[in-house]
Amino acid sequence: MRIKPMTSIPDRSRPGLTTTAIGAVDLQGAGRNWITVGRRRRGGKCVRSKKEKRNTKSIGLRVGTLTVGTMTGKGKELVDMMQRRKVDILCVQETRWKGSKARSLGAGFKLFYHGIDGKRNGVGVILKEEFVRNVLEVKRVSDRVMSLKLETEGVMFNVVSGYAPQVGCELEEKEKFWSDFDEAMQSMPRSERVVIGADFNGHVGAGNRADEEVMGRFGIQERNAEGQMVVDFAKRMEMAVVNTFFQKRQEHRVTYKSGGRSTQVDYILCRRCNLKEISDCKVVVGESVAKQHSMVVCRMTLVVRKIKRAKAEQKTKWWKLKKEECCMTFRKELRQALGGQEVLPDDWTTTANVIRETGKRVLGVSSGRKVDKETWWWNEEVHECIQRKRLAKRKWDTDRTEESRQEYREMQRKVKVEVVKAKQEAYDDLYARLDSKEGETDLYRLARQRDRDGKDVQQVRVIKD
Repeated sequence: MRIKPMTSIPDRSRPGLTTTAIGAVDLQGAGRNWITVGRRRRGGKCVRSKKEKRNTKSIGLRVGTLTVGTMTGKGKELVDMMQRRKVDILCVQETRWKGSKARSLGAGFKLFYHGIDGKRNGVGVILKEEFVRNVLEVKRVSDRVMSLKLETEGVMFNVVSGYAPQVGCELEEKEKFWSDFDEAMQSMPRSERVVIGADFNGHVGAGNRADEEVMGRFGIQERNAEGQMVVDFAKRMEMAVVNTFFQKRQEHRVTYKSGGRSTQVDYILCRRCNLKEISDCKVVVGESVAKQHSMVVCRMTLVVRKIKRAKAEQKTKWWKLKKEECCMTFRKELRQALGGQEVLPDDWTTTANVIRETGKRVLGVSSGRKVDKETWWWNEEVHECIQRKRLAKRKWDTDRTEESRQEYREMQRKVKVEVVKAKQEAYDDLYARLDSKEGETDLYRLARQRDRDGKDVQQVRVIKD
């Protein structure tokens, strides 16, 4: 007797296992047992997903944009704001600095900027110290558009800073800006992440009828011609206007205030496919760095593969031997370690090890990580004055009285005076030190540091061709 072939017979004795028969199977002998050919592996996708989670990690980034009005005298104030608000990358517009350079702002923060006229326009990007060494390329398209490429844990990350012409500018100037912006975007591969921080000087408006793929419903006011250019650009490049996707109070959506008018002209954009990585985006209120504009910050999370990093090496603080007291203590301890001998042993390996151990014990070792260098002219008076200015700005935003306005303006003037005084005192101390015998070493060190800070790419990490 023959029976029909069967493909699978569930084994009820052990859940999850299956006895599989291939082709026609005959009954064999009196026992009539089925021949077990193979079994299904347990786990599958669940096991793979857990393994992938173990091999990946999440990196949180806070990217912002701000129209500063001018960078002159605001470097340290911007650094202080980025540290307090935990901003890693900041796009700045209207820097009004001439040149195509990079400059250290203190505390490890570095500004990459480009400008043609020292009285108008200019764009830049400020990076936190941990991202400065990851810079691969800087493209300065014009004094209104520049881009910067980073490599973060194997992920290529592009940051674009833009400053669109104002409403009253000629149409030819606006068309040139958008042409440069399109050119900058088309040079970036689709596989790389892109974040744009820009002052587009336009209103995309509230609501998103027929534009759901590029913007949300939480804009401000009515859309104008410049805002329509922003929406058209987002459609061309498959970008999303991040500001408009998060429902916030009015004060956390307004980016520009002047003469009683409150509008939204500063935006953060990202690729539409990466919008799920953005967890929040809002305007930061209560800061007094810029007079009319407020900083917009978005929080995003990158999922990357884990890379094992070598631990930083701890170094002995040999430079302490320049002090006579430390030098005498070191000699005394070294003689005791060598058994009181005036002549060193013939075995140099043993002697070198004794010297190293004595140096670590007497002079100490570094922590193994780079310590933030404080800005050379910054002092407590400037810090306290800026704190009072920020409180005056907050009071003016709340009260809107003539008294609070005058108080805020007076604090702005005092901050400028304190910064000039602090810089002058710091320069006097520096010149006095350089005139001394030890000043030659400091001079060469400052020259090397200035040359290093002025470079865009500090080390080549990727071979392009």
